[in-house]
Amino acid sequence: MSNKISILGGGESGVGAAVLATRKGFEVFLSDHGKIDPVYREVLRKNEIDFEEGGHTWDRILDARKIVKSPGIPDNVPLVIEAKRKGVPVISEIEFAAGFTTAKKICVTGSNGKTTTTMLIYSILKNAGLNVGLAGNVGKSFAYQVAENDFDYYVLEISSFQLDGMFDFKADIAVLTNITPDHLDRYDGKFEKYIDSKFRILQNMNSGDAFIYTADDPVVKREVSQREIVPVQYPVTLKQGPFERGAWLVKNKIIVKTDKKEEIMTLEELALQGKHNVYNSMAASVAANLLAIRKESVKQSLMDFESLPHRLEYVANVHGITFINDSKATNVNSTWYALEQMDAPTVWIAGGQDKGNDYSGLVSLVREKVKAIVCLGKDNSKLHEVFGDIVNKMVDVTSAEDAVEAAYQLAQKGDIVLLSPACASFDLFENYQDRGDKFKNAVKAL
Repeated sequence: MSNKISILGGGESGVGAAVLATRKGFEVFLSDHGKIDPVYREVLRKNEIDFEEGGHTWDRILDARKIVKSPGIPDNVPLVIEAKRKGVPVISEIEFAAGFTTAKKICVTGSNGKTTTTMLIYSILKNAGLNVGLAGNVGKSFAYQVAENDFDYYVLEISSFQLDGMFDFKADIAVLTNITPDHLDRYDGKFEKYIDSKFRILQNMNSGDAFIYTADDPVVKREVSQREIVPVQYPVTLKQGPFERGAWLVKNKIIVKTDKKEEIMTLEELALQGKHNVYNSMAASVAANLLAIRKESVKQSLMDFESLPHRLEYVANVHGITFINDSKATNVNSTWYALEQMDAPTVWIAGGQDKGNDYSGLVSLVREKVKAIVCLGKDNSKLHEVFGDIVNKMVDVTSAEDAVEAAYQLAQKGDIVLLSPACASFDLFENYQDRGDKFKNAVKAL
């Protein structure tokens, strides 16, 4: 059988897969339709990996035992369709890497909250002294880490695109945070296809494995009731309970219960405040409990955890006005999640490079919570079109400094100023981090 493996995509995922495949003795060829970042080009050269950029040599790519595809490449591009027609398996980097490690895998997916939940679980395990790696959508690619390290545990953040290319992969503990419409352009506009993709996190799991999910999410709740779930279920909830196992609230106390253990901590003790973060902390606690980590250690990690930059990040309180940086919200879905958390009148800073956004899902939240909108972008016509009749005041700006100044003037004591753009940042900024940093600097200069 051929020992050739083709890799599509020369970013973090593809280059990691190429390094692992080379170490395992495969004949590797990597191809990227665009330009490869100099950092990754250097890794390929150092590992003597054959590659091309700026186009694909079809014959060479298709002459392989399997193709490892980066998650950013859709399944409907002609090259991938042709590979499948020829019977060449097309898999994700996570699927490929899983074949070369016996580590226990804690896997997190969902439309929102998955990065925070992944980081919480990772920090709890690391603080408890476990030999643990962090990979998937965060940190280094899973494949690269399998090539370089020998971890006993991996905490993996897994997107729907990665799940689509996973077939034999099995999680030991699966976490599903929530499901709201996202990336529907990759799923023929069908929400059901996206839901099916998320539930692939459960494939191949057995009755000795664990499934942690948010029982208050209406889509997840419905799907769990209708699907045959093989692993043991651990619901987390703020509205229901008690359960035989899972996590729930009794007044302000979080109860976490698995077969052998029960632990309690108060909401006030959590480093991450806000309803969304309570779900994330509950899910992380259940996962830690299942791995028999001491409750004192879990509690300490949850009390000390620092939130992710640019994701619902508290910046400052200036004259009674709270400023929140959610620059990482580059789609409507993430912004919906942010607005839903706001518990005071909000001046919303939105806009940027529109990705064909449908803002209609935000209308009711904006009507309920937003008193003014500051549009931060080169072209804000769509925002005006959708929200112009809903809020009394809309202002257009083209810099973070002007956005903060305008929002400060529009807000009053007790209000929130929320940067949650729902758009990419590339019209005015280098990336969402640059946008968030400039926002934070502007707030601090008030």
